[in-house]
Amino acid sequence: MARKGRTAERQSKLEGRMRLAEHLREFKRRFYISGAAIVAAAIGGFFLAEPLLRLLSSPLAELQAAGLDVELNITNITQAFDVQMRIGFLLGIIISSPIWIWQLLAFIVPALRTIERRYVFGFIAAAVPLFIAGCATGWFVLPRIIRLFVGFTPDGFTAFLGATDYWDFSLKLVFAAGVAYTLPVVVVFLNLAGIVSGRAILGAWRWAILTATLFGAFVTPAGDVWSMFIISVPMVVLYFAAAGIALLVDRRRAKRESARVEA
Repeated sequence: MARKGRTAERQSKLEGRMRLAEHLREFKRRFYISGAAIVAAAIGGFFLAEPLLRLLSSPLAELQAAGLDVELNITNITQAFDVQMRIGFLLGIIISSPIWIWQLLAFIVPALRTIERRYVFGFIAAAVPLFIAGCATGWFVLPRIIRLFVGFTPDGFTAFLGATDYWDFSLKLVFAAGVAYTLPVVVVFLNLAGIVSGRAILGAWRWAILTATLFGAFVTPAGDVWSMFIISVPMVVLYFAAAGIALLVDRRRAKRESARVEA
């Protein structure tokens, strides 16, 4: 009997190792597919880098039309290639996102329960449009910020802006606004996971307003109050919407638990 027990234990361990090996092979396969998709999209994004950079520099054309001396320049030999590589890599990640997100979900979702799968897909379905809306808001605010900063250039001077610095500044602003708009979705997801309650979320509204205001002041220049409100006010509205959804989820959860106890 003891030998049979040891044999069964060894067999179960062997099966566990085989399952782990299969998971690793599956992860490697999906990782290679995602990497190949990103590289292929980045190659195409490299050729789209120049028109995108021209689009990003359109606020400078408006400043030039207004009479301000401002130019976007390449300041060293490799900078033009470096900027196009950065833009191409970013576009590669964005363009190939349906492929690598699907590969990630296909690897994770089979291990989740049905209700957890709904949470994951619901999280993505809500986060993507909010991220796009946040990026659009950052894009709308970008010309005002550039106009304000370049406007400090003294008369008789020309503002020479490095292409790399300009690209990094524009990207950080647009991306930061996009991430900020998705934070309420993260709050709702934490509530669905049972980590934080709706009352706790609503009770922290003062901190939420303070955080949104500080974030708006951080990503927009001091003195441009209108741009700060464009960033912070939607964040506050989304936070209260997330708190309302969390309260509804808690109420439904309490009803299910009471019905289960009565049954």
